[in-house]
Amino acid sequence: MSPTLAAYCALGLAIVSEVIGSSFLQKSEQFTKLLPSLAVLVFYAAAFVLLSQALKALPLGVAYAIWAGVGIVLTAGIGVVVFRQSLDGAALLGIALIVAGVVVMQAFSSTVSH
Repeated sequence: MSPTLAAYCALGLAIVSEVIGSSFLQKSEQFTKLLPSLAVLVFYAAAFVLLSQALKALPLGVAYAIWAGVGIVLTAGIGVVVFRQSLDGAALLGIALIVAGVVVMQAFSSTVSH
């Protein structure tokens, strides 16, 4: 496996770990519930370890932009599906702009290694 592909795999797993950790953060009820609180710590730790692995082959700015953009979209989706939260038009537009920014960066930036 190429170093770049391995980095993107690590980044993907880091994003999933962070989203799961954030979901447990909601369930921890401000760290008053032990098991969800422990899950937050485990998944956030895994997310940062995996992100550090991704940074071996990806520039920090690129990795973090992807991490933040995809993480926001997935976390918003979890909020809607799991926690029954609603998103208004402005929130949806903002999420669409974030996705567009990540796509533009990936498709057109010479900073991103393909």
